[in-house]
Amino acid sequence: MMALVNTGFDLALCAMIVTTALLAVTVRDRFGAVVFFIVYGVFVGLGWLRLGAVDVALAEVALGAGLTGLLLLGANARLPESLPVPSRLAGHVMAAVAGGIAALGAGWAFLSIEGAAGLRQEVAANLETTGVENPVTAVLLNFRGWDTLIESVVLLAALIGIWSTAQDRAWGERPGLRQHVKSGGVLDSFGRLLPPIGLVVGIYIFWAGSSQPGGAFQAGTLLAAVAVVAMMGGAMQPPLIASRWLRLSLVAGPAIFLAIGLAGAAAGTFLGQSAEIAKTLTLFVEAALTLSIAATLALAIIGPPEEQPPEEPSRGEQRRGERV
Repeated sequence: MMALVNTGFDLALCAMIVTTALLAVTVRDRFGAVVFFIVYGVFVGLGWLRLGAVDVALAEVALGAGLTGLLLLGANARLPESLPVPSRLAGHVMAAVAGGIAALGAGWAFLSIEGAAGLRQEVAANLETTGVENPVTAVLLNFRGWDTLIESVVLLAALIGIWSTAQDRAWGERPGLRQHVKSGGVLDSFGRLLPPIGLVVGIYIFWAGSSQPGGAFQAGTLLAAVAVVAMMGGAMQPPLIASRWLRLSLVAGPAIFLAIGLAGAAAGTFLGQSAEIAKTLTLFVEAALTLSIAATLALAIIGPPEEQPPEEPSRGEQRRGERV
């Protein structure tokens, strides 16, 4: 009976993934398309969870649905409404082509990995030398450290690209637009209630990453969401781009990762670590990457510095003006 329920749930989940994917590329409303894309990412994350890939599920929901969805919502808000909309026929053709490519890719991947042992045995045999118990963390920071290092640099380059769209005189200002939040409103309440909870959960996900699903990218994404909510709720102001501590936090992860890699190169292997200090170095790199990823993603969501509207006078200032 339980197997039948699980099969029914999996079939329903697959149907929802396909349906939301088709709606995301065929709906004519841009905002609706972004919403369906976010829902699609959540369903894909549930799919990975059903397959037992908890780390991939966390990354998909946090990065694929959450972060990318916020960036798309921001882009949609900046685009003019007069942009040409493709015809419904073009949307259906696009959906058919994309669906066909995805089906062929999924089929090829399934046939190529069916019955294959993969690298699980090799990773398990060398797991002790990494100093961590989570094989995903071991792969990302040890066996394929090159990929993680390049990904962190790509994130920083993407943020610089976003900032480069601002005018030169705005590079010393705060990113994004100044938020005006209604006192006692929903955003004001969420901006003060959610960040402490998210901060605790983010720290736990970072710390658990050495032995359980989690790690720098998942924790950094969650902490970035905490910072964005706090900024939108008016609990904190975006830091000045010219701030020295901000720039240090952005480059800390890639710089420390690269420095440890160069130290390993001096000992014989780039990004190589001694088994005796591997756990300490891994936690050190993870902490620095978490900080840099959180700062980079939060600032990417906030956007480039923009022309700030004049500040509204406070109630006290209005009263003083009325008396004058």
